Amino acid sequence: MIFERVVFEVSPSKLRETQAFYGDRFGFELAEQEEDSFTIRAGATLVTFKVAAGGDQPFYHFALNVPENKFTEVKAWAASQVLLIEEEGDDEVFFTSWNAHSVYFEDPAGNIVELIARHNLPSGIDHAFTARDVMSVSEIGIVAVETLLLVSELNAAGLPNWREASEEFTPVGDEQGLLIVVRDQREWFFSNGKKARFYPVEVTVAGVGRFSFANINRFEPGKSF
Repeated sequence: MIFERVVFEVSPSKLRETQAFYGDRFGFELAEQEEDSFTIRAGATLVTFKVAAGGDQPFYHFALNVPENKFTEVKAWAASQVLLIEEEGDDEVFFTSWNAHSVYFEDPAGNIVELIARHNLPSGIDHAFTARDVMSVSEIGIVAVETLLLVSELNAAGLPNWREASEEFTPVGDEQGLLIVVRDQREWFFSNGKKARFYPVEVTVAGVGRFSFANINRFEPGKSF
């Protein structure tokens, strides 16, 4: 499934720094800008960061699909701009069961960002990689306490599991777009020990509609609680 738009929240003090990080440093196209938000284009996905209410410091995990034959180049591109996160001395990982290579970094807002080359997808390119070659947002972390209940509700809304469901970690969707449903306080992979916490997020899925996750364990297509 294709994520057409995703809306994350960001601390007011980090809004413009995060905008400069993605726009000026990495070269993503600025698609929209308002007083309290900005939107970049990541391939097929519009990614909006809007100011969070109150004093929260929201952070999320999300992944960007990159051309499957350019992982080494993508890694060097990212490492030239930001410190890659290491885990057990490694700054990259190959997921055997997913047939994918990934690297991770943290943006100024504290988001755990993954660049993933999925070798099962026909996504190769024959020119030098730039930010314009990012294909889409392909993973969005959704934090819940009752994970299996949330997964079953997503299934009922027409979104299938991509792997077997578990209370800790269930990917819902397909390799082009996955909602990664994880247990609250589970440590994120390649995150310097950060534990998952719920923050509101909105996701628009092509051909399906908008999903608003405004409270932990709950969502409703097209509406916010």
